[in-house]
Amino acid sequence: MKVRVDEATCIGCGVCENLCPDVFKVGDDMKAKVLQAETDLDCAKDAADSCPTSAITVEE
Repeated sequence: MKVRVDEATCIGCGVCENLCPDVFKVGDDMKAKVLQAETDLDCAKDAADSCPTSAITVEE
């Protein structure tokens, strides 16, 4: 799966990092960063579904 974060939409709440720390990290700028742009971890989908601003896109 390909994972992306729209930093303009991200509010840095940290849900993605809490659900899937191997794929997401909230940076010093309080925006989520993708650590693995390609992953097979299902938690990436969970993070996308849980993002309050829908800033995460996961494409299979």
